Amino acid sequence: MDRMIYIAMSGARETLANQAVVSNNLANVSTSGFRAQLAVMRNVPVLGDGLLPTRVATAAATPTSDWSQGPLMHTGRELDVAIDGPGWFAVQDGAGAEAYTRRGDLRSDGNGLLYSGTHPLLGDDGAPLVVPLGAQLFIGTDGTLSVIGQGQEPDAMAEIGRIKLVDPGAETLLRGDDGLFRPAPAADGLPRALPPADTISLVTGALEGSNVSAVEGMVALIDNARRYEMQLKAIETADENAQRGNSLLSLRG
Repeated sequence: MDRMIYIAMSGARETLANQAVVSNNLANVSTSGFRAQLAVMRNVPVLGDGLLPTRVATAAATPTSDWSQGPLMHTGRELDVAIDGPGWFAVQDGAGAEAYTRRGDLRSDGNGLLYSGTHPLLGDDGAPLVVPLGAQLFIGTDGTLSVIGQGQEPDAMAEIGRIKLVDPGAETLLRGDDGLFRPAPAADGLPRALPPADTISLVTGALEGSNVSAVEGMVALIDNARRYEMQLKAIETADENAQRGNSLLSLRG
């Protein structure tokens, strides 16, 4: 009976982990540029001091994300930009390193610093982009930033920088716990920064929506709940069978 318990017990545990992934996806169904996490189940040998070669357990993993593009939604807001096709915005993470996101609902703080979400937006030179206070900002389809100073005429428009856009191509980006993506570290273990790409096009006044399907997410929630109940029932059945077996072995006669 212990084989049955190993599989059902580990399956129930990993089903809860899978449920957390689905819940996180659903929580970001309205987050601009969000990429859904994909979860898979696999069997693994039981390791440790009680190693039993004939026993297996279940493990959940999130090896990759759904890289498909989300729907484009036109907002008309000047600081909303969406990437049309492949590509990523470069931002500065909490440790000061470069990371990547598809989130394009930009904003500026009281010092003129441009942000994507809560992370400073980076320019081609790798430095955070700053907009002069009071200036009107225009974003070109290639990521070029131009401004007209407060009280100035349109012919006084000046270019102040360019948003760093990268295209990892066939290289796989790794999702961090902060929701940002990064390339695999270099051989020395240090983080890497991708070079700017000139072939990426932006759509201004629009946002890319999350590629999470709310309907599929709700179905996955129900499926996980039913699977968890089934696995708990299997544990109860194994326990009942073990008790009956012990009762038979304890009979005298």
